[in-house]
Amino acid sequence: QELGAELDVVLSRKLRAPGQPELAIGAIAEDGQVYLNHHAEGFLDMLEDYLAEERRHQLAEIARRRKLFRAARPQARVTGRTVLVTDDGIATGSTMIAALQAVKAQKPRELIVAVPVASPDRLAEVRRWCDEVVCLLTPELFWAVGQFYADFRQVEDEEAVELLRKFAAAPQVKEASTPQPEAAATARAR
Repeated sequence: QELGAELDVVLSRKLRAPGQPELAIGAIAEDGQVYLNHHAEGFLDMLEDYLAEERRHQLAEIARRRKLFRAARPQARVTGRTVLVTDDGIATGSTMIAALQAVKAQKPRELIVAVPVASPDRLAEVRRWCDEVVCLLTPELFWAVGQFYADFRQVEDEEAVELLRKFAAAPQVKEASTPQPEAAATARAR
């Protein structure tokens, strides 16, 4: 609301390591693009068959959410616009990078990442995939995004749908002394 931008989602899901579901070896976006991170190297010998199944599983979940979210709000136009992609933080960077790949394929004018907290080394990797990064905190002692929140509950699908419905109408652009570029704000959903 404060930015006078549309609210939308870009869906990406973590690709889980074989036998270690909490470890992200990469991520997949709603357009099917896969990003594999440095953790994937340790699983290359068993990765092909496993990754095909994990990819199918995560794409099915993305399709379920896409249907739910698009019923509340059609996809925002991205081409030629400034797009702000945000999340609760960046730990491995995998889901953010997959989301950025999906948005970048739609040819935005400018692609900006804004997060409250990130792992310093993973933020450096994310910087390669966008035009600008805004991050409030990059602590050296970083274990997980949740360590920086008093309440780190996941956003439930119903809450996301409610927010998309609430902000589906055209945004009210604030008065400004200089012309503002057309923008679309995109929040990434897991």
